[in-house]
Amino acid sequence: MSDLAEKVRQGDPDRHAATRAAPEADRERLWPLYAFNLEIARAPWVTQEPLIAEMRLQFWADTLDGIAAGAAPRAHEVAEPLAQVWRDGALPVELGHAMIAARRQDIAREGFADMQALEQYLDATSGNLMWLAALILGAKPVAELVVRDMAHAAGLANWFLAVPELRARNLPPLPDDSDAAIRALAQNALERLSRARKFRNSVPAAAMPALLTGWQAGSILRRAAANPALVRTGGLALSEFSRRGRLMLRALTGRW
Repeated sequence: MSDLAEKVRQGDPDRHAATRAAPEADRERLWPLYAFNLEIARAPWVTQEPLIAEMRLQFWADTLDGIAAGAAPRAHEVAEPLAQVWRDGALPVELGHAMIAARRQDIAREGFADMQALEQYLDATSGNLMWLAALILGAKPVAELVVRDMAHAAGLANWFLAVPELRARNLPPLPDDSDAAIRALAQNALERLSRARKFRNSVPAAAMPALLTGWQAGSILRRAAANPALVRTGGLALSEFSRRGRLMLRALTGRW
């Protein structure tokens, strides 16, 4: 296993597991992107000093600018392969910058003003990441809305799972954590998930591993809609047996 693969396996085991459904060459292209996401997602939390966290994010913003300018990649275990993948795929640099900008909100620990702000955050983080992964694997513009619907469902499911931890880190995770608000969020995400699956034919089969990263979303969101208190108490996580079984089934059928 490559160093990057191991980095993703340790820091983002669900995405790593989903990449196992991809051919080896595609996995090698996805790991730098997922490692980049890990780097920027962790930046606000590895230090109590906002300035240091901002410097970490600025490093990645400068890295993206260098990629766009055609400069030699920075000597960094993630930055060098990321530059190669980004250039080979002609990926939009502005999507990476939007991912970084969203993480600056995590540094501030300010939470979200309203539900729309939360949705925008999920689109900038989960949405941009899944769309970039799909582009790497050959998706065309016609698939973007489908991918972003899937990414929203996956992103909200993961956010719900993280609510207790985010609270412990003094970040208000939800603008409204009442049962009604949580149920509305979950039901809207389930509708978007259903819509994505209805139009899954617009996404090429080769891009399936990018969307497979959301394999748990439906189950988690249904549990949240049925019992919103589980979001607040941290009771949403599926058993390891259930997680692995669901991933295997979706990988074998190709029906993310």
